[in-house]
Amino acid sequence: MIDYFSQNYSDKRRWMSYWHQIREILSFKPENVLIIGKGDGLIAEYLKLKNIKIITLDIDENIKPDIVASVIKMPFNDNEFDAVLCAQVLEHLPYEDFGKATLEIKRVAKKGAVISLPHFGPAIRIFLKIPFLPELKLSIKLPYPIKHRFKGEHYWEIGKRNYPLKLIKSEMIKSGFSIKKDYIVFENPAHHFFILKK
Repeated sequence: MIDYFSQNYSDKRRWMSYWHQIREILSFKPENVLIIGKGDGLIAEYLKLKNIKIITLDIDENIKPDIVASVIKMPFNDNEFDAVLCAQVLEHLPYEDFGKATLEIKRVAKKGAVISLPHFGPAIRIFLKIPFLPELKLSIKLPYPIKHRFKGEHYWEIGKRNYPLKLIKSEMIKSGFSIKKDYIVFENPAHHFFILKK
């Protein structure tokens, strides 16, 4: 079981991913948001301070989500939430359920979704700062397709053998989403973000 309040979990890199989650969700200008995978609850609490109605969903009743349910069968109406946030969750399902989960996320989202997933492999990070120009930050993953071994947490990760980025994106498109943008977090290159629109 993950200890969401340990120092190892909430390190600097994860806080940078939190910043991206908040920024991307706010870009939808939502009145209400579904957060799939409550985690430590920090994102939910922050968004509530922005006067956004938040519902959290998780399969783990011990972390006290608003709704205890699976992402592949959610007890919500179609288009019930302006936006859905699902960060570092879907890799905890067998890959066969990934398509079902993205279809269900699309069903309950009115405008779109923010999904982040782990991306395995070495990264090249480029930082360029030139006076009077916006700074450039770019992370590029290098191929390193080793076989994934399940150790009780992740069933799969982008970049490992049989899980190339192209496959993940095609599954999201097949579910009916368009990918507005996707990127690797510069400060946390293990997290790959997908901003999806209906």
